[in-house]
Parts: sequence; C-alpha cells; structure tokens
Amino acid sequence: MSFRLSLAAILLIAASVQAQEKYRVYLGTYTDKVSKGIYQCEFNLKDGSLSAATLAGETGSPSFLAFHPNKKFLYAVNEEQATVSAFAIDDKTGKLTFLNSQPSQGGAPCHLVVDPTGKNVLVANYTGGSCICLPIEADGKLGPATSFQQHMGKRKNGHSIHVDKANKFALCCDLGLDQVIVYAFDAKKGTLTPHGAFDTPKGAGPRHFAWHPDHKTAYVNGESDLTIIACDYDADKGALTQKQVLSTLPKDVARKGGSTAETVVHPSGKFVYVSNRDPYNSIAIFSIDPRTRELKAVGHQSLGVKTPRNFAIEPTGQYMLVANQSGGNVIVFRIDPASGELKPTQASVQVANPVCVRFMEIK
Repeated sequence: MSFRLSLAAILLIAASVQAQEKYRVYLGTYTDKVSKGIYQCEFNLKDGSLSAATLAGETGSPSFLAFHPNKKFLYAVNEEQATVSAFAIDDKTGKLTFLNSQPSQGGAPCHLVVDPTGKNVLVANYTGGSCICLPIEADGKLGPATSFQQHMGKRKNGHSIHVDKANKFALCCDLGLDQVIVYAFDAKKGTLTPHGAFDTPKGAGPRHFAWHPDHKTAYVNGESDLTIIACDYDADKGALTQKQVLSTLPKDVARKGGSTAETVVHPSGKFVYVSNRDPYNSIAIFSIDPRTRELKAVGHQSLGVKTPRNFAIEPTGQYMLVANQSGGNVIVFRIDPASGELKPTQASVQVANPVCVRFMEIK
C-alpha cells in the first residue's frame, strides 16, 4: 500500500512538472495594417524559448487582457473602440471565440481585471477618468454595466484598476489627479462605492499598481515623474500610506522627458520591476526588504528594450517577458534568483505593437 501511494505521488509530481514545461502566452496589441488583435505563442521553460506568434482572436486594439479564474474566458479592453470584449478560450488550440462586447462608458479603456469570484470585470477608462463594473454571465458573456464612477477634477485619466485580496476594495490609479482612488466593492451586486483616496506626490502621475504577495504592501509607478512609490496597505480600512519614493532612473542620468509604464512584483516577493519608456528604454530593478518591504535600487537592464510597455514574469519566477511596443517584439530575460538582475537571452518573438503579456498553463 505504501509503495502504491509513493508511486502515485511520484507520478503526480512528474505529471505536474511536465505540465509546467510550457505556457501559452497571450499578447495584447494596438491594431493597424499589420496587427489584427490578440496573438498567442508558446513559452518553453526548459530553454526560455518562444514559438512564433499566431493570431488567437481578431479584435480592435486589445491593449490589456485578463483571464477568468476558471481559465475558460479571456477579456480585453478595446481601447480605440471604447468597448470591452469577452472571448471563450479553446483549451487545445488556444484560439479565441468572440462572445460579445459592452461599451466602456468612457474613452480609451486601458486596463481591466476580473475579480477573484469571477463574477465581474472592472475597467479603468483613461479619457475623462472613470471606472466601471461589468457583470460576467454564466456563459462568459458580459452584461451591461452595473456600476459607473466618474472621477472628479480638472484633469482626469484613469489608468489601472486593482482589487485587494479580500475582494473588498477596488483601487483605481488616476494619472491626471495624482491619486489612487479607493472604492468599496461588492462583488455580488457588482457595485463600486466611493470610499477614499490616496494622494501620491504632486506630479507623480500614478499609472500602474502591483501588490506584494503579502497584500499588506503595494507599489505604484509614477508615469510622469519616473518614480516608484512604496505603500503600506490597511486591508480593514482600505487605505494606502506612503512609505518611500524612489527614482526609476540611474543616479547618473539627468532626466529629460520620458515616462514609466508598468510595475511588476516577483512571485517570490523579493523584487519589483518598473519599465522606463523612451528615451531611457530600460527595466528598473529593485530589491524588497523582507522585513520592512522597503525598496533598494539594484540596477537597470536596457539590452534589446525599446518602448517597454507591460511585461510579465512567468509563474515559476525564472523568466521575464517584455513587450517592446515600438520594437515590434517580445523579448525574454532570465531572472537571477539571488539578485533579481535580468540576464539577456537570445529568445524573442515578432509581433506588431505589443502592449500586454499574459501567461496561461497549457492543459
């Protein structure tokens, strides 16, 4: 009996390892004469290689993507069309079948998340500064918006939206207002209710936001002043408190324009990364203190980086894939597990105007 159990455990582990050898990668793009929508390719964990990209689903400027928790559906903002689209995912081929779309009720929807219950899609609208909640129906389709919140102020640009671990609060970065606006979130009703706001430093332009695995800490990148802002998070109160602000540029570089794009925390919680766009074209690397969660600049990687937008770290934490919007490709870096530094590889895949990178296990 013991031998049978041991053999079963070994086979289970072997099957798990084999299943993790490859991931399907979905790529959101800005569409034009070349790019037609959402692309897919395969990423090989053994050697860090990428297969050629093929069109998974044709749709207009799907700049950001999000999966349903059941991995059967994918949702995309259609930035130029001011809509949000739902797709069914074919398990075997990765192909996407269009289900339906709903208006975003604001201009240039640029970011979205699916809440952990899989009942709602939350969307940030850049132009005019607003966010909405769209219910997800049993068949994966999107229903009409159940909640709409208009940000107030002279210059409003909603840039990303995120839900906390308890699914109790939704936090929306507004670049124009220099605020992270906090909403009480009711997943059952699909409602967002104003709860408060975190004021970032004036002129920071908060763009994207990443949770530390402990969900007691968050990191926000300032698009306008090229910074990363470390914050404590009180989950009971739904409140952020600033603890540290660091530049995303090297000390010896004099700032001349430019902007940041994305913030990503390593799955280990040991590092955080920010992408610097033109003219700096680099990924800034920071280590995270295991006790205080404060940041320390580690360095930068710029080899092959050209207008980096979103980037993502595959679930095992060994590799990072960077979407080079103006470079027309997605490139691969190996992550040093001790220092967090990024080591160039020769792996890349060609795709026009890539913006968003998302990993999915291949069953």
